[in-house]
Amino acid sequence: MQKKILLLGSGELGKEFVIAAQRIGQTVIAVDSYENAPAMQVAHGFEVINMLDGSELDRIVAKHQPDFIVPEIEAIRTERFYDYEKQGITVVPSAKAANFTMNRKAIRDLAAKELGLKTANYRYATTAEELRKAVGEVGIPCVVKPLMSSSGKGQSTIKSESDIEKAWNYAVKDSRGDVVEVIVEAFVKFNSEITLLTVTQNGNPTLFCPPIGHRQERGDYQESWQPALVSDKDLFEAQDMAEKVTEALGGAGLFGVEFFLADDGVYFSELSPRPHDTGMVTLAGTQNFNEFELHLRAILSLPIFEIKLEKTGASAVILALENSQNPTFSGIDKIAGLPKTDFRIFGKPTSRPYRRMGVALASDTLETPVAEVVERAKSAAKTVTVNP
Repeated sequence: MQKKILLLGSGELGKEFVIAAQRIGQTVIAVDSYENAPAMQVAHGFEVINMLDGSELDRIVAKHQPDFIVPEIEAIRTERFYDYEKQGITVVPSAKAANFTMNRKAIRDLAAKELGLKTANYRYATTAEELRKAVGEVGIPCVVKPLMSSSGKGQSTIKSESDIEKAWNYAVKDSRGDVVEVIVEAFVKFNSEITLLTVTQNGNPTLFCPPIGHRQERGDYQESWQPALVSDKDLFEAQDMAEKVTEALGGAGLFGVEFFLADDGVYFSELSPRPHDTGMVTLAGTQNFNEFELHLRAILSLPIFEIKLEKTGASAVILALENSQNPTFSGIDKIAGLPKTDFRIFGKPTSRPYRRMGVALASDTLETPVAEVVERAKSAAKTVTVNP
């Protein structure tokens, strides 16, 4: 059952997906806007294009005639996906899911207005003046995000009126794609954040991975751990929301669904129609299948007998601190010598401040306190230095 997969976006998540696909004999063509992206290093072939150029997308789809198109990033001309579906190509999870979730406006309106899920109070703005008005309506503090971005790019918190113009300029500068619009969210007083990896299947029930906790800085995750401590009531509520929104989007694959857990219940936050960065903790062997294997199995309609928690695990990011055209790493011998610890160096050809260049992984028995495993992952990540 060898299929051809066109992977749109070739970062570290795409790299692990390609490795999973290679292991069961699938063919992958990795696509990104620059050469030697991580997933290209392990794929059968690659293309370098601007994925916001619809004619370029059409060209490579016609050239490779893939069975599946698997998006890994936001900045893609996703409206083209509907045409590819009509041509008989499966878009993962579906053209609707990819199109809606590449733009925060579509997915938030679907969740809040159509499905009635609990979300933070929010508004949209297309100018600095509209942002000022929106901030007045949702209140301070609030969070501003570009409609198209990932890994916290362009995201900031407004703590006073003097932050508004700065937040607008930052959001516009780091927005992906060609949509100049932001979402303004009221600040939710949450106790914790979780990612619920949700697997939708062709003809089989939706499955959920044990919840993953995570901590963010600058809008990007720093550590994640599994399992997260979640009450049965909150977990049931999160699973119900995740099932509703993924069912509305359709298709088969793994979704990363993010929630805030607050005193007054569970708030839907965001959704990615693909493996999630916080889910890299599953590379520590926390589950019988990692998130990339689950995504692949769902796409190929391979049976998933069960998703079972096997270990407590944690991940901690290895960040660059400087710009470099040829980054190198020191401390690999130190992290390699640590017990119950593993690591991944992503192979990104360039670095910039706070760019994620690798991840440290720690694991232990299910009886081991999660906090202890998180500290071990954080300590391991600090042994590796990214050199300019």
